[in-house]
Amino acid sequence: MTPRLGLRENWHQFALLVLINAFVGGMVGLERTILPRLAEQEFHLVARSAILSFIVVFGLTKAAANYYAGAWATRVGRKNLLLIGWLFGVPVPLLLLWAPSWGWVIAANVLLGLNQGLAWSSTVVMKIDLVGPKQRGLAMGLNESAGYLAVAATAFASGWLATEYGLRPYPFYLGIALAVLGLLSSLGVRDTRHHVALEASQAPAGPTGPPLSFWDVTWRHPNLGSVTQAGLVNNLNDGMVWGLLPLLLASKGFTLTQIGTVAAVYPAVWGLGQLVTGPLADRYCKKDLLFWGMLLQGAVLLAMLFPSSYPAFVLLAALLGAGTALVYPTFLAAIAEYAPPAQRAPSVGIFRLWRDAGYAVGALLTGVLADTLGLAAPLVAIGGLTGLSALIIRARMYCLPEAAPTTAPAGSCARPTGFILFTRFRYGFSLFIPAGLRRGPLPALSPGPRI
Repeated sequence: MTPRLGLRENWHQFALLVLINAFVGGMVGLERTILPRLAEQEFHLVARSAILSFIVVFGLTKAAANYYAGAWATRVGRKNLLLIGWLFGVPVPLLLLWAPSWGWVIAANVLLGLNQGLAWSSTVVMKIDLVGPKQRGLAMGLNESAGYLAVAATAFASGWLATEYGLRPYPFYLGIALAVLGLLSSLGVRDTRHHVALEASQAPAGPTGPPLSFWDVTWRHPNLGSVTQAGLVNNLNDGMVWGLLPLLLASKGFTLTQIGTVAAVYPAVWGLGQLVTGPLADRYCKKDLLFWGMLLQGAVLLAMLFPSSYPAFVLLAALLGAGTALVYPTFLAAIAEYAPPAQRAPSVGIFRLWRDAGYAVGALLTGVLADTLGLAAPLVAIGGLTGLSALIIRARMYCLPEAAPTTAPAGSCARPTGFILFTRFRYGFSLFIPAGLRRGPLPALSPGPRI
């Protein structure tokens, strides 16, 4: 079968990968609500750094798996990496279900990190391969949306099951089902190496500089380096929220169901929001989306210092999810845009290495600060780091020449006029109004400048 690029042309395969990524996300959502409480109630851990050790192990393992997934994607094959990832994931809920000591939980999170790094990376790279250069933001929006909606659903479901039936065993039966379904679904995936070859053959000829090095993607390249540092800081604050938020809410007297709801609202808005922000990453300047997303996250984390009511935390969790939704699909779309096709998989692997190392850094920093200075200290420190990351993006990043009008200053992001913005808003809003109630026809959409 001759490969073709595009979402429409590959929608069967793409939809299967979206479903598989939902199972991948569901595996990590299983821990979002209940593991910190399990550490306190069943294993009697008191030190915050000890409780958050499972996130440190998870983050380091996933970071390493991400790097090798990118490096091995061409040699081993995307599908084979996906299957290997699920073989690591199947034992995870069983270990958590039977764990007689905290060491079993740590071992389960080593396997979970391998599962997430290999399986999620494989679905990301395969979706990028399938759609070609024009729809990568949309592809990543759909991919990450499925994953984090599943995180939200399982975070809420595990919290509810734990409230109704106890912390073990019922929440982990859900994990067994997710692992089995994920492995079986992955057997139907086809490798995408022929799509990579097709895109490389269609790429316009031009000067090709030296291959991107590890340090180019890490920091030296102003765009790739800015994206990588923001990815690390984003998951640094996510690691803090994962481990700290259940403890913070429990200290305020919230029930497990309420904690599960707040823990679910954050990834739910994160997941749903990417259905909008993913396509925006194809159309607008990635620098702007990343700057505003990181700035919003930093502001929300600092704002969490003040409220004590349940509705206020639900609102802040939604705003944090919105900020993360702005940046998450944009990260991967940017890496795919700035790296040549032949270096895409290794570049994605390097980015995801640093991004998911943020889980470990965030959990370690959170544990040390919480143990020495209290639960508020990590919010101040990590909220401030997130704001600093936004400023680095504003200072270093630039739009590619083809992504900005020739009249725009170098390094700036062109923006549509106020009229175009108003027209697009009116068009989008009008889609939700029945035709018989509209006061006139839908406005014509001007294509506007590509930014």
